[in-house]
Amino acid sequence: MDREQAMRDYKLTIEYKHLKQHCPVGVYLLPSFDDIRLFHGVVFVRRGMFTNGVFKFELRCPLKYNDAGTHPTVKFTSYVYNPHVHPTTGEVDIKREYPRWDSNRHFLTTVLTYVKRIFYTREYQDEDDKYPNQEALKLYKTDLEGFRRRVAECVRESQKGVYLNENGSTIKFTKEEKVHEILRDLMKQRYGANDDKMNADDIARVVTREETLELIKQARSLSMARNSEE
Repeated sequence: MDREQAMRDYKLTIEYKHLKQHCPVGVYLLPSFDDIRLFHGVVFVRRGMFTNGVFKFELRCPLKYNDAGTHPTVKFTSYVYNPHVHPTTGEVDIKREYPRWDSNRHFLTTVLTYVKRIFYTREYQDEDDKYPNQEALKLYKTDLEGFRRRVAECVRESQKGVYLNENGSTIKFTKEEKVHEILRDLMKQRYGANDDKMNADDIARVVTREETLELIKQARSLSMARNSEE
């Protein structure tokens, strides 16, 4: 590996590390097991037309990512009916939003913030014919109720596919057990019940690994205690 490529890889690992403090609320991203430039993610939509949607995606950084003009790509593996998302490939219009990628201003958190924001957008540029899903754009402008119905179908489909885990994905969903319910209640008590008053650009609360492990330990203990009482 040459020195330039080693530096690109190092910068990418630093960007990922910074996501601990700067990842948007409701968006989660994990690196692939065998490719440092491939990430698996999910967006939980809390309000708006796409409320309760659970949309999975892949984020890939090309080999020369961190060079000027080298865009990352995001493709949803869940079906998403949205003007910003290609109806066949699931690719998000990153290049439309950021025509020239500037590695001094644009980072992984930039991409994730945009990926979240497309689910809360209420206006689209009339003169822009570069949206990848022109059918969705036209329906939004001519038949809003029809657009809402298509979005509702999309949300229901995302919920049905929650436990259908992609091969090789580092984000896995399993059906909830009692210990998960206890853990969720403990996290609500410590960090708050929801983020309904936050907007799409809000930054996530910082939850350390140590705090998470402590709560998991408490949840397991409580679950075992309750099971012994039953």
